[in-house]
Amino acid sequence: MIVVTGAAGFVGFHICRALLAAGADVDGLDSLNAYYDVRLKHKRLEILNAKQGFRFIHCDISKPAEVRAAVDTNAIEVIIHLAAQAGVRHSIEAPFAYEEANLRGHLSMLELARAAPRLSHMLYASSSSVYGDRAEGPFRETDRCDHPNSLYAATKRSCELLSESYSRLYGIKQYGLRFFTIYGPWGRPDMAYWLFSEAICEGRPVQLFGEGLLRRDFTFVGDVAPAILAMTTQAPGDDAPHEIFNLGNSKTSSVLDLIGVIERNIGRTVPHILAPAQPGDVTSTCADITRARARFGFDPRVGIDVGIPQFLDWFKHYRQNID
Repeated sequence: MIVVTGAAGFVGFHICRALLAAGADVDGLDSLNAYYDVRLKHKRLEILNAKQGFRFIHCDISKPAEVRAAVDTNAIEVIIHLAAQAGVRHSIEAPFAYEEANLRGHLSMLELARAAPRLSHMLYASSSSVYGDRAEGPFRETDRCDHPNSLYAATKRSCELLSESYSRLYGIKQYGLRFFTIYGPWGRPDMAYWLFSEAICEGRPVQLFGEGLLRRDFTFVGDVAPAILAMTTQAPGDDAPHEIFNLGNSKTSSVLDLIGVIERNIGRTVPHILAPAQPGDVTSTCADITRARARFGFDPRVGIDVGIPQFLDWFKHYRQNID
């Protein structure tokens, strides 16, 4: 059995769906918090609950006793820990939410892994934000990551260090996944591509922090899922029980590039309000994916010119049916 935390979240939903399609039994954990519209999480869960092999568990991973009571530790073979409090800017406004969900939640899952006698290994979500504010790239897993630009980034780097210590102390084999701006259908309403799409659909101006010049390695969720599935079937070796992998597209686009693709596909342009970069923003992200490609055949092929139209097709249908 595979445990997936954050199962009602964006990436968690896609990973659960891929695992179930491959015939796995999945226990999906989620607290269904209200950071964004809970209706979207329930819509994702409707799809997962209709699949054979899926069991939803409503619990808060930052409460270890609650998790241990809800999950059969003797049945766990792999843990995919994706639950977290997301959002770089929100971490400035609500720092203790990140301490609770990201740090305590991660420690709780490590303790669950420690108590699971049949566990092969654990995967967990980290973030490209751990690399800090760098104009140059691509970013490599061997780069130093000791200058976080946000509290969110600091918690994600701290989780990597917690995992390293548990790997050394207890032999828990783990893969850390540094995600680079994952986007796609069923995405998160707090992310720029969703906010821009919503504003353009409604004919409202869009505010571009960093004057639209910030660059991101936008990574389509459908490219990431096969690599994660491959990781569930191949545990780390004894010589390197804790490994970090970048999961990005390895190409960067500016926010202005992103806006252009959205406007062309919606068929409407709106005014752009240029604003300074916000606290916690980084100039650019770009993943070196050599390691993930060599080990797991990670081969991202979907650029924003293809991925954003796929998101918009879903987005328009969702907006019509959510109310």
